[in-house]
Amino acid sequence: MTQAPSKEYGKKYWLDDMRNVNKIFRALIIVCALLFISDFFYEKHVVYEFEHWLGFFGLFGFSVSFALVLTARELRKILMRDEDFYDR
Repeated sequence: MTQAPSKEYGKKYWLDDMRNVNKIFRALIIVCALLFISDFFYEKHVVYEFEHWLGFFGLFGFSVSFALVLTARELRKILMRDEDFYDR
């Protein structure tokens, strides 16, 4: 990926540099891996048996947020107004 020329777009921000974006991405992966590994080191007080599964709450949270995004995308088609809706 290329960097935006600073004279064309004005001020250059720290996230315009792809090396910084890659650092943030790697840090996010490391944090997620550490949280997943931490699942081994604490005692779970669960109600249902499937809550004992390794990484259940992480996978559950990811799948629910993914489903929420897909649902919102479909709801947008139903609720979206025309561009000139308020100008009429």
